[in-house]
Amino acid sequence: MADRFSRRKFLGGLGAAFVPVAAFGSPPKVSLRPQLRGAQPNGAERLIKAAGLKGEVAFAVADVETGAELEAVGGNLGLPPASVGKALTALYALDVLGPDYRFETKLVADGPVENGVLKGDLVLVGGGDPLLDTDALATMAANLREAGVIEVRGAFKVYDGALPYVFSIDPGQPDHLGYSPAVSGISLNFNRVNFEWKREGTDYDIAMDARSARYNPAVDMATMRVEGRKTPIYTYEPSARQDRWTVAKAALGNGGARWLPVRKPALYAGDVFRTLARSNGIVLDRVQVTREMPQGTDLVVHLSDPLDGILRGMLKYSTNLTAELVGMTASKARGADLQTLPDSAAEMNRWAAETYGVNGIAMVDHSGLGDASRVAPEDLVKALIEAQKTGALRPLLKKFTLADSQGRPVKDHPIKVDAKTGTLNFVSGLGGFITTPDGSELAFAIFTADVDHRATIPRAQRERPQGARSWNSRSRRLQRALIERWGTLNGG
Repeated sequence: MADRFSRRKFLGGLGAAFVPVAAFGSPPKVSLRPQLRGAQPNGAERLIKAAGLKGEVAFAVADVETGAELEAVGGNLGLPPASVGKALTALYALDVLGPDYRFETKLVADGPVENGVLKGDLVLVGGGDPLLDTDALATMAANLREAGVIEVRGAFKVYDGALPYVFSIDPGQPDHLGYSPAVSGISLNFNRVNFEWKREGTDYDIAMDARSARYNPAVDMATMRVEGRKTPIYTYEPSARQDRWTVAKAALGNGGARWLPVRKPALYAGDVFRTLARSNGIVLDRVQVTREMPQGTDLVVHLSDPLDGILRGMLKYSTNLTAELVGMTASKARGADLQTLPDSAAEMNRWAAETYGVNGIAMVDHSGLGDASRVAPEDLVKALIEAQKTGALRPLLKKFTLADSQGRPVKDHPIKVDAKTGTLNFVSGLGGFITTPDGSELAFAIFTADVDHRATIPRAQRERPQGARSWNSRSRRLQRALIERWGTLNGG
């Protein structure tokens, strides 16, 4: 069990918490780089006090070459990693699936095609592709016509059974937040639907569509109704074949748009594909969803980009659905019996223990959106050090820009950082790699969280709770200050 090392306890006993040369492995045979001159225990204490954060602070930093831990506060304390957990998911997917892995989405004929007529069912088969969008479906519809199909006599089905169905990545989030959509074996446009509105006199012209770069087909499976109220801004009601939304008229203004989550991914993908097929002269019956893998002939196969490129985008834009899909696909490839998202996260936790010998990683999902996840900084740092032996992760991480005393970004800062950020309300994290001015490479993880206060926020207020923005800003300033400290303690 992780040692619950609070910020208050740390401030009362920093000398014991500061570990200048404790190694993850055997003691180094050469001088550590960078050397913490004088091992200044009060430096980190001053930074934490200056941040003024309520809650807990935990961090660890180590030399990549030697594995020696250079400094730690609450290093074995498990805190929510937020999206920093996606770095672990990337390592998991790379190890299990490989950087060249591609997801497949197919159109399968469950019956013969004779003289352009499919005498059987047409099945859109999802393969967990995180980047499948409307443009890709449009290409598949055109390719179906080019393959000679002009009519389908049987049913039109969508297979989404490649992965378990999840209603919402984190059910604790408000219903309308686009970053917590449903998950299943097929996704489209990150399982988000575009809601757009424009004032027309005293009423509104509204649209729900599946827009991407080239197309924006209207959808029937998601509906919106404007109601004359002030709050709540959105309500959601599921039905057998639709996501039914309402919106408060007082919140709309003159016009705008936002992404809403999709709770029925298979119906969404099928709805959009029917429209695109019709534009190619192929009329399909209404969508039927199946979780039974079809047996038949592949008519069209769409391949995703290679996995390493998908992961680079996931880490850059912090896309939650991508993390869940690649993580669940990796767990399935390991032979895990998956019924729920936590089942898959537990399989990743087992993999981390087997691969890196760490026991302080307890994720409940693959994105870090669920605040019940716990990661100890020392364990993440150990995983990063081991991963850097192959060099697979750091090139995929986003460059993290340091700032001057006025908060302005410094373009050519002598300290180079590649890292994954993580932000929830009253939770902030950062983890990755530092190259110091003298060329030394460090691995680090910084987690801050006011878990107790976060638990008091009502579900309806979790999008923008009072005080969260200033708290998270103070945490980010602390992260930058710690990196500056670690990058300069060697005198570089």
